[in-house]
Amino acid sequence: MTSTRVGQLRAFWELGKPRLSALAVFAVVAGIYMGWPSKRSHPPLDLLITTTLGTFLASCGAAALNMYRERHLDPLMDRTSGRPLPSGRLSPRQVLVFGAVLSVVGVLMVLLGASPLDDDGTRHLQQLNWTAALLCLGIVVSYVAIYTPMKVVTPLNTLVGAIPGGLPPVVGHAAIVGHLAMPQLVLFAILFCWQIPHFLSIAWRYREDYARAGMRMLPVVDPSGHRTGMTMLLYVGGLGIASMVPFVTGMAGGRYAVAAVLLDILFIVPTVFAAVTRRDAAMRMTFLVSIVYLPLLFSIMVWDRL
Repeated sequence: MTSTRVGQLRAFWELGKPRLSALAVFAVVAGIYMGWPSKRSHPPLDLLITTTLGTFLASCGAAALNMYRERHLDPLMDRTSGRPLPSGRLSPRQVLVFGAVLSVVGVLMVLLGASPLDDDGTRHLQQLNWTAALLCLGIVVSYVAIYTPMKVVTPLNTLVGAIPGGLPPVVGHAAIVGHLAMPQLVLFAILFCWQIPHFLSIAWRYREDYARAGMRMLPVVDPSGHRTGMTMLLYVGGLGIASMVPFVTGMAGGRYAVAAVLLDILFIVPTVFAAVTRRDAAMRMTFLVSIVYLPLLFSIMVWDRL
């Protein structure tokens, strides 16, 4: 394989923002296990694979389509100027086709492969899971058609962008139950609240980059950082509340509750420091702690589920 071909394959891989999409896979798996009715068995392997892979592909497709839509803005920012389109490694047509194909294939995989359970626990392989598929489609549509254009219009874009980011565990849970259910709202709320301090800690450090591209992220329109810090505190507090709902509602047990409290303290402390000082080092620490927080919280929730 020539170096040119290898470079092009690497460029396609970069289009999907694989590290970010991998987090979606983890959340999907957590949602599947939280929907599975027994702790003595595991979800069917085919359902696990098709749902996680389908959501991963849809998320990668949405990321590629996002880069296609922002192809005129990415060259203006240092952090994105090396992406496949600004660097000239791929053409706009290649990126558009790649993103569209991945999105369609991902949604179809969830539709066809995530056969839900009946109330008695019976699984009908021929049944299409429209609920999970539409939720998966919602990730693509809300990210590409709503969040992406809002980035140059209003700082509220961060809240809108947290919607597709919060849907992967909902897709996973719906893959099992086949309909909308209250536990999905709990999983969504946890991931939604987590994203705000996680993303704002990034946006504050790159606020000059965003400003050059005309993106109206909250740190761009808030030079003092006061509103940014208060928003981070508001949502990390909301996360603390949301993280306890699985215990209160009987989704998870006491060991989860103890772990959730400890993890909340671990996340809240650097977030408070970052919100008060607005130093880049504190923002980076908040970001790093957020990366540890979410996988641990979901893992313990699955382990101690009721």
